[in-house]
Amino acid sequence: MKKGLIVKNININFFSRKKDDFISLTDIAKFKNKEKTGLVISHWLSTRYTIEFMGLWEQMHNPDFNVTEFRNIKNESGSNGYIVSGKQWISKTNAIGIISKSGRYGGTFAHKDIAFEFASWISAEFKLYLIKEFQRLKEYENKNKQLDWNAKRMLTKINYKIHTDAIKAH
Repeated sequence: MKKGLIVKNININFFSRKKDDFISLTDIAKFKNKEKTGLVISHWLSTRYTIEFMGLWEQMHNPDFNVTEFRNIKNESGSNGYIVSGKQWISKTNAIGIISKSGRYGGTFAHKDIAFEFASWISAEFKLYLIKEFQRLKEYENKNKQLDWNAKRMLTKINYKIHTDAIKAH
């Protein structure tokens, strides 16, 4: 299920998968350049610091991460003219931290840890607003889950009373 939040007048989509949140890098990149979001992401992904960060994140979270291919990319990163796209990163390293979707509702999504790192590269101010808005939304969702649980509990309690009274009456 895709959800969204608004940061600095930009709609940022995200979705949850297996209790992990993936935030749209494509939407975040619009803060820097609305027309060429793919280029913004590719340039960020091609820096040596980003490659090192991505490699560490994948090694911590992905047992199937292709470390050999990661080392090849790391050796080339930062050199003049070297560019890697999200799809290339995924296919070469078997990465799980970035998801690239094509089509109408597509774009490049990244685990929230990676997305916040990308937002830092875009703008420190933007990153701070993104984190605060994301936390606010998560707190709201958790509050609603607690209310739903309490409401279900109360309905079950009332329903039990109605059923037991009906059984006693008949």
